[in-house]
Amino acid sequence: MTERLVVVGGDAAGMSAASQARRRRGPNDLEIIAFERSSWVSYSACGEPYHVAGYVDRLESLVARTPQQFRAMDIDVRTRHEVTEIDLDRRIVVVRDIDADRDFSTGFDELLIATGARAIRPGLTGRDLEGVHELRTLDDAARLRQIVDATEGRVVVVGGGYIGLEAAEAFHAQGWQVTVVTSGDRVLDRTLHSDLGQKVIDAMRRIGIEVVLNTRVECINGTDRVESVGCSDATHPADLVVLGLGSSPEVDLAARAGIQLGETGAIAVDERQRTRSPGVWAAGDCAEALHRVTGKQVNIHLGTIANKAGRVAGINIGGEDAVFPGVLGTAITKVLDVEIAATGLRLADAKAEGFDAVEGRATGTTTAGYYPTASEITIATVAERRTGRILGAQIVGGPGAAKRIDVFATAIWSNMTVQDLAWVDLAYAPPFSGVWDLIHISARNAARLAVA
Repeated sequence: MTERLVVVGGDAAGMSAASQARRRRGPNDLEIIAFERSSWVSYSACGEPYHVAGYVDRLESLVARTPQQFRAMDIDVRTRHEVTEIDLDRRIVVVRDIDADRDFSTGFDELLIATGARAIRPGLTGRDLEGVHELRTLDDAARLRQIVDATEGRVVVVGGGYIGLEAAEAFHAQGWQVTVVTSGDRVLDRTLHSDLGQKVIDAMRRIGIEVVLNTRVECINGTDRVESVGCSDATHPADLVVLGLGSSPEVDLAARAGIQLGETGAIAVDERQRTRSPGVWAAGDCAEALHRVTGKQVNIHLGTIANKAGRVAGINIGGEDAVFPGVLGTAITKVLDVEIAATGLRLADAKAEGFDAVEGRATGTTTAGYYPTASEITIATVAERRTGRILGAQIVGGPGAAKRIDVFATAIWSNMTVQDLAWVDLAYAPPFSGVWDLIHISARNAARLAVA
């Protein structure tokens, strides 16, 4: 008898799971239907700012597979279809066909929830004015690209996280005047130490991006369309506003169905992506994951995590056995020629988690100092005192700096110590690093503190 898998959400986690399940179970054994409320499936949300910037010209370049390609794999993908209700007792979902303006229901044997995350959009006065945008979906990116292709002006980006900084770069690259307003005392305040965050701010200001700190935006002003941002005398003129205030797991549908949420507010899953409800799985931004350093459940919104968790869910739905081993929160971005990366825990985070932690710092150049493309790089390495176990790292520097974070992610994943890392046989040639890479030097400095 043919079973049916219903996938709710057609991006990274959902379509990875559908693809893996199909590879293991043919259409006569498992029917797969995926419902996606937007116009796109299996796309790179991370590439959206670069489409707005003009670095990636065709929006379609960000799509890994089209609905037609999935249908050729016997995966029935239906865009512009929103699942509005899950009935676990009757084993059905209620679906809204947006274009046809009608509702229908369909049954399931297995259900994968991959609803992702939604943009945080607090109760700002004027948030519904024309000219106020988010940057979460391909449709958002397409609208913003149309605007920057047609005109130039002043944009205020609200938020100093990854989305905010990448949006700031995109509009700066298109010739707009850019102001970034953040409530924190630095940008990337959940990723970088304050002094490393200040390096990013200094670089942004050098290229003409205005950065306004310690300012919580509560008002967006205008009559029919946006004119400025801010409630006090310190308003900032704006022809356009981009809200980059972060994201939260999209779990309303699951919660209404009685599917258990975890302490983070995301869907609770085990190491195989199973929820506490039989036959129901969850993966991606809407689900929790185990942090390999703290051992706690976290909810981190990254495409790398979503793809891996979806793969695990699909393998298990397909009848094989896979375990998701956890996350470190490894992330990377850039603002023009300034690269930023982090993995694991910052020093303050490590101490808050109860670790007796130290931090080794090193500042130098991305290449041999005499090489013409040398630019500054700073690495902070966090380690546990006495054991020397590596707990985290952050990097800020010029071109060629940030991918060094992968060495630290690998080291943390493998439970290496800073003493180990200080002697790892890393590649050397003058165009790429000094004979002692900053990785070595930062680890060595952390090792001295760890044994002190």
